[in-house]
Amino acid sequence: MTSDLKERVRSPVSQRAAELVADRRAAAEELGRALAERTGDPDDFTRTLADGFRALADPDYQAGQHRVAPGLGPVFGVRWPLIEAVKRGFREETRRERTGQWLFLVDRLFREQELEFRWFAFGLLERLVLDDPERSWQLLRRAAREADDWITVDALAHPIGKAILREPYRWAELEQLVFSASRWERRLVGSTIATLPFVDRRAGRSPDVARHGLDLIDNLIGDAEPDVQKALAWALRSLTLVDREAVARFCDREAQLAAETSDGHRAWVIRDVLPKLSEDRAAAIRGVLMPVRRRTGAPSTSRASATAAGFSGAIEGFVPPEPPLT
Repeated sequence: MTSDLKERVRSPVSQRAAELVADRRAAAEELGRALAERTGDPDDFTRTLADGFRALADPDYQAGQHRVAPGLGPVFGVRWPLIEAVKRGFREETRRERTGQWLFLVDRLFREQELEFRWFAFGLLERLVLDDPERSWQLLRRAAREADDWITVDALAHPIGKAILREPYRWAELEQLVFSASRWERRLVGSTIATLPFVDRRAGRSPDVARHGLDLIDNLIGDAEPDVQKALAWALRSLTLVDREAVARFCDREAQLAAETSDGHRAWVIRDVLPKLSEDRAAAIRGVLMPVRRRTGAPSTSRASATAAGFSGAIEGFVPPEPPLT
């Protein structure tokens, strides 16, 4: 889980919250260790995890999650540090175990309503993408199709990023999502790019990451959805760790285009990146964008939206059948 995501879903800092996490961290790690003994029985595994999540839940945090992510589905209200502690206990207890049967655990957890099951399952997929990349990708794509909130999308970006760094040809599969009718799949493109430099500090900061990432952002920038715009800005900020000059040139070009076309969607994204550029560069771009404002109801101007409009009628509503996990 990225530090950015942890900060954004955390309820206001309080002494009570810190004490609650500290008091329950050991119990969360013990839950993870207990789960390690149940990997052969997905139903028992799920029941044990459900009981543990109920014990770890915090009603105040549950309410806070729905405030920061309106429309969020059912949640127990388990704080992120405690979910990470459950993952840590499980990971330490299963460090030397084979992961093949975990595919069926993930499949089972995906059937539960509360989103913490899914967020825990993403931790399993982070290891599965290394051991069984093809079937793991099948589950990751299912999770992407089913996602309908930004917290889940941004959490999913981490295992997606690991899968791409392990098998770079999957950049092409991520590229397909820029044309998706779902704003959450389009957001996943930006979130994944943003996460890559932190998934692996060597492979995730290679020149290829900047090149592929900027190509995908180039197709999506101008998207009218604020959820997508936020992820694109996040991605560009993260890519400054990989190739700051390439990001600066990208922002120069897009700012000029936004000014020439009064494109507020494009301008909003670029403005959000400026703190990561040099002061001189940021000041120049800020001046170019001065008269441009985002307008409610303005249509998308992205290349991806224009392309998708040409074939949306042919594929609208089509969902390919899910192949079995064999």
